[in-house]
Amino acid sequence: MTAVKSVILAAGMGSRMKSKKPKVLHALGGQPMISHLMGTVSKISAETPIVVISPDMADVAKVVAPAKTVVQPTAEGTGHAVSFALDELDGFAGTVLILYGDTPLISEETLTQMINVREGADNPAVVVLGFEPEDPLEYGRLVSSSDDELDAIVEFADASEQVRKSRLCNSGVMAIDGAVIRELIEAIGNDNAKGEYYLTDVVEIARKADRTCKFVIGDELELLGVNSRVQLAEAEKIIQRIWRLAAMDSGVTLIDPDTVFFSYDTELGQDVLVEPNVFFGPGVKVGAEARIKANSHLEGCHVGSGSQIGPFARLRPGANLGTDVKIGNFVEVKKSDLAEGVKVSHLSYIGDATIGSEANIGAGTITCNYDGYDKYQTTIGAGAFIGSNTALVAPVSVGKGAIVGAGSTVTKTVEDDALIVERANEVQKPGWASRFRALKARLKS
Repeated sequence: MTAVKSVILAAGMGSRMKSKKPKVLHALGGQPMISHLMGTVSKISAETPIVVISPDMADVAKVVAPAKTVVQPTAEGTGHAVSFALDELDGFAGTVLILYGDTPLISEETLTQMINVREGADNPAVVVLGFEPEDPLEYGRLVSSSDDELDAIVEFADASEQVRKSRLCNSGVMAIDGAVIRELIEAIGNDNAKGEYYLTDVVEIARKADRTCKFVIGDELELLGVNSRVQLAEAEKIIQRIWRLAAMDSGVTLIDPDTVFFSYDTELGQDVLVEPNVFFGPGVKVGAEARIKANSHLEGCHVGSGSQIGPFARLRPGANLGTDVKIGNFVEVKKSDLAEGVKVSHLSYIGDATIGSEANIGAGTITCNYDGYDKYQTTIGAGAFIGSNTALVAPVSVGKGAIVGAGSTVTKTVEDDALIVERANEVQKPGWASRFRALKARLKS
């Protein structure tokens, strides 16, 4: 494979999204959709992509950096958009991929196939990616007189009834010979109903110059363009299914796959078991043989091998769990390091804490890490036992092997192997409750 450069068209604001945010920055699997495409491109080429944006799209430029961005000042068609990338392509004689920032699902395999055809013995000037949907709607059609040679691309409005009967549709994705891309693009005119410069015209221009054009057929699902919130949801379904199948193929058990949601960078080790209704936000890594129980939410965290999480647990960013850790139902952990064998079995909040190996945190325990202005650290030593309903007021340390009695509020350092009990003196008044009820009854009568 020779050198490949990509031009990604991302200038559309996406009015159908009804959003102040540029269309290509809407998230898919926890990542802007254009970032998915950038990741795919990076697998097939070390060349820096060129991204065509509109004015006032500094946020897009920031997301795609270090890719080069060029500005299309006015929207005058796809051919017009590509023309602003030509200066960045000067002297480049490899293959130029023309891609779309709102078509994030296209695969590495499909792009590689296009590149291989473009660089084949026939040396076609243009290779177009087609697809055959069940309902071709008003897509432009690819016109061909052979198995793979492309005669023309015809827009639906200009197509004859015979051409409209074809299910071979144009995706817009192209691979173009970099040696002639400037002359092809600069030859595009705007003598049409919309007065726009259509990229599809390069096929006719190349054919008139006696250059071959070809097409390959891709999967319709890969070529879903995201122009609305509905289509964004459809794309999410597709990519989640891809990731679920990949996870199971790698040795992960998903009891009910359709209820598990991954992010673009989720990593699950071999023999991980995931129960229904689990959500993995960005930045999650789960070690081998861990079990993520139902209705749990994980984000920005590491779960060590053999650990058990949930049900109904929440691991927030910075939660770093060692091996064989148990996080039980209705436990929340944030920005904390839990060493091997730690147990936080139920109804607790652990934030900004370091917990030593084999420590046991009783039900209802909270680390009081925030005073309204700053966050503070709690340290619990290895083998410590924290009784139920304990409040650890940070900054505070509990030593190795120490025991904290249930119901305590701990504000000072607890020494190794010490017992600390902090409770108010118990007061009991026999018969008080019955007298109280009697009084209330008389007052109501």
